[in-house]
Amino acid sequence: MYAIVATGGKQYKVAKGDVLDVEKLDAQPGDSVQLDVLLLNDGEKTIVDPAALKDKKVTAEVVDQHKGEKVLVFKFKKRPS
Repeated sequence: MYAIVATGGKQYKVAKGDVLDVEKLDAQPGDSVQLDVLLLNDGEKTIVDPAALKDKKVTAEVVDQHKGEKVLVFKFKKRPS
């Protein structure tokens, strides 16, 4: 069984026990968050109907929050001659 969930403007394939690295959530480590389900597959059938999935949610626990690598950005402005 797996589901496709949406968070942070991206979609992720999740199954029970998976650990994901997602965009920043407004939650502290140890908190539970509800993620919207876009697709649900139970091994026999696949549900993609938004009306059938509107009451389905995936519950996830926030394990840790961390920052990614620092990105160096250059801005080029042409000098007047």
